Amino acid sequence: MRRTKEDAELTKQTILKAAVDVFTERGVAKASLEEIARKADVTRGAVYWHFKNKMEIFDALHENLHTPFIERIMEGLEAEHPNPVGQLQELCTNIFLDLDQDEQLRKTLTLFMLKCDYSGDLKCSQEKHTTAKYEKIQAFSAYYKRAIKLGQLSADITPEDYTLAMNCFMRGILSEYLEAPEAFDITTKAPILMKIYFGGLRTDNV
Repeated sequence: MRRTKEDAELTKQTILKAAVDVFTERGVAKASLEEIARKADVTRGAVYWHFKNKMEIFDALHENLHTPFIERIMEGLEAEHPNPVGQLQELCTNIFLDLDQDEQLRKTLTLFMLKCDYSGDLKCSQEKHTTAKYEKIQAFSAYYKRAIKLGQLSADITPEDYTLAMNCFMRGILSEYLEAPEAFDITTKAPILMKIYFGGLRTDNV
């Protein structure tokens, strides 16, 4: 039974990997379950065993992308840290460094950031994905709340605005990188860019 569950999960992940390629090449609206099945080298029945329809696959891809990210953010909040800003700087730097080592993650991020048009049937998914985005923002804002409490950041700016600014900065880096990974040495640049950004946030007391 255990092996059967392992095989089923492997098939599911194979389908999701194939879906990223098909959605990217064809667009989500034009892609079909048949194309995804062929790309994954599984039967259409195997696809239906795991997913009711194409939109469920699309949402599963987003959840696979979002959930580990949130878990990673929350892990850093489990214990008090004397330097939340430095902690957040390290976390964000490592996110970029890990991205450079994970081709599948890059493909999935490229799909959602650069290749996805939330129109038509995707409108419902956009609402769910936006909710997930705000969950991420709330998780990040907890670091800024701690930093303000410790006097490491100005209290004149809200934790939500600090998070919004960081999100815009990081999305800009991601866009530049994902549009041309071969021309953007993120392994070298990520630590420098994060140092520039987070270093500019600190108050004179830090």
